Amino acid sequence: MTLGTANSLTPKMMNSHTSGHTLGQQTLSLIGLRFDANLGILEAEKTAPQPIQVDAELSLGAQPLLPHDDDITHVLDYRKVRKIIIDECTAEHVNLLETLIGKLANRLMQLPGVLGVRVKIAKLEIFDDCEVAIRMETGQW
Repeated sequence: MTLGTANSLTPKMMNSHTSGHTLGQQTLSLIGLRFDANLGILEAEKTAPQPIQVDAELSLGAQPLLPHDDDITHVLDYRKVRKIIIDECTAEHVNLLETLIGKLANRLMQLPGVLGVRVKIAKLEIFDDCEVAIRMETGQW
């Protein structure tokens, strides 16, 4: 997945200082997260979980290049994001990728400070010759 472009910040704003720190556009990415999920409409998919891969990007907008301190409680903890992705995708059987990705994107948009979400979910073994994936983008980029 590619990183988003800067939103409506002007060059002056990009070079402005907040607490003495220059601002930049920040995106948190989790790429290649693999686990099994109960997903699909085929009989084999209804009776056993299948491997999926999730890529997620969260736009956090303009952030200081250096946090005002080195404290995990003042940033979006990627461990929490990873857990939310796994929990949302494994909570229950879902028939359609479109349903699952919509639920996941909506849940990630609820995180504090998240302005936009890009998610890709791939079924890795649905066909012998390819994977099947869907992408969703919402919010501000």
